[in-house]
Amino acid sequence: MNLREDIRNVAIIAHVDHGKTTLVDELLSQSGTFSDHEQVEERAMDSNAIEKERGITILAKNTAINYKGTHINILDTPGHADFGGEVERIMKMVDGVVLVVDAYEGTMPQTRFVLKKALEQHLRPLVVVNKIDRPSARPEEVVDEILELFIELGADDEQLEFPVVYAAAVNGTSSLSADPKDQQKTMEPIFDLIINHVPAPVDNSDEPLQFQVSLLDYNDYVGRIGIGRIFRGTMAVGQSVSLIKLDGTVKNFRVTKMFGFLGLKRVEIQEAKAGDLVAVSGMEDIFVGETVTPADHQDALPVLRIDEPTLQMTFVTNNSPFAGREGKHVTSRKIEERLLAELQTDVSLRIDPTDSPDAWTVSGRGELHLSILIENMRREGYELQVSKPEVIIREIDGVKCEPVERVQVDIPEEYMGGVMESLNSRKGEMQDMINDGSGQIRLIFHVPSRGLIGYTTEFLSLTRGYGIINHTFDSYQPIQKGRVGGRSRGVLVSMETGKTTTYGIMQVEDRGTIFVEPGTDIYEGMIVGENNREGDIAVNVVRAKQMTNVRSANKDQTNVIKKPRILTLEESLEFLNDDEYCEVTPESIRLRKKILNKNEREKAAKRSKTND
Repeated sequence: MNLREDIRNVAIIAHVDHGKTTLVDELLSQSGTFSDHEQVEERAMDSNAIEKERGITILAKNTAINYKGTHINILDTPGHADFGGEVERIMKMVDGVVLVVDAYEGTMPQTRFVLKKALEQHLRPLVVVNKIDRPSARPEEVVDEILELFIELGADDEQLEFPVVYAAAVNGTSSLSADPKDQQKTMEPIFDLIINHVPAPVDNSDEPLQFQVSLLDYNDYVGRIGIGRIFRGTMAVGQSVSLIKLDGTVKNFRVTKMFGFLGLKRVEIQEAKAGDLVAVSGMEDIFVGETVTPADHQDALPVLRIDEPTLQMTFVTNNSPFAGREGKHVTSRKIEERLLAELQTDVSLRIDPTDSPDAWTVSGRGELHLSILIENMRREGYELQVSKPEVIIREIDGVKCEPVERVQVDIPEEYMGGVMESLNSRKGEMQDMINDGSGQIRLIFHVPSRGLIGYTTEFLSLTRGYGIINHTFDSYQPIQKGRVGGRSRGVLVSMETGKTTTYGIMQVEDRGTIFVEPGTDIYEGMIVGENNREGDIAVNVVRAKQMTNVRSANKDQTNVIKKPRILTLEESLEFLNDDEYCEVTPESIRLRKKILNKNEREKAAKRSKTND
């Protein structure tokens, strides 16, 4: 069996924030792929503005480097389970994985999630213990934890013999020794292990072509671009090929352009063969998982499985009194076009029409997945409203089932009681508790996904910000009866339209937490705060002080209002109840009641009570 020794295909996997994108930066800059005048910017792989701000990877990306005559294709994958659809497909394109683990935090839920996907594909792993320069690093214990995780996930003997490199990617240093003093300013140990340990692809380029699409990109000039791996045969520009669709139908087309990868650039190429990762354009209607073959030898590869969505929201055109003030794109046609464009590249997303032409059901892999879509849309000038996120219920063998997540919390010991109580009240079941005697405790729970909507804010206040929570989808389980989670308090709803005044806010601030500053434009039915108790209260925060001619010289100056709580987009989505919308525009995030008028709201509430 011939192998292509000149090429290696490897994916970098890790939990969020364990440093894999920084590691890729160092591999790029130390490989000599860039010429001297080219600067590699920090976290160069995170190209999207939101990725840069939040320091997370959302989209899987490929890059490639040349090292000692070997072309190494590197795929940087997201660590967040919400983007698990990306991770799973990438595992099909590579022959080995570099697992990056933080030398202090050790294995985390997403480490488990991404590693499980890699081991299922029988990929050869190598481990990089990163952040070895941290004062609290505990490399030897972390390697033991990794080994335990491999055994638990059913790794075979070959996978258990994984080599380990210790690195501090942020300093560009690495070494095969666990002692931080032995770190050298080089990434050679990692490069050498990739070449010596990751299997080379099989060279079967004399057989009929098989190319499978794993990722999609879109470009206004050439349309859809399919990125994937050639599993056998060769492909050339101008070649006529057949595309075998997911439903078994076949379309014929010509390869108009083909790109390989080098550094951060796509390089136009004329021909590629088995083992190469390439981007192909010329097929307008290509989708993830489809196979390209010669017309006379149609032999499809197994279809890639894509994780199903677990959470859905309704997106509605903005019909608030302030609609059209701040955004460029406000019509239902524009919003629908934008949502359908997102489907071109995001395969974990589903968009379904509703009875109304102004509303769509958008389903995704989690709150983060959907909130990033909303954030991207508002930055592009769209105005829209979204409803409370809801989990997707499925029927399995005649039983209604809901998604359940595996939740791992790391907390100081003194907060254990409060956290356990809060997760139990959300129908959580404790699976494991690890106390290593350091004052930190790790708890593992299974919790229904609907119980986790809005939980992060409560968890951070319970642990005074010292807790870390991570969760990944575990399985579908029969629905548990009763209400799970959700908001227990009512809201303060404006009964007037106008500008908020300091005087108006002062009159109601003892009733709850205020969300708006003085001088904010508000409308009737808009939510201006959270009530201290259950039930909603209609309030007037635009009231001005009656002017009289009796004045005390210093009385008015002594009034100071409390600082309002300004909610982020994620906090706003978590806060919503069933009868509320979050109005999102390029400049504002407002919470509102679906029915703005107080009397009509009360009538609707009475009707729903009698119907119940």
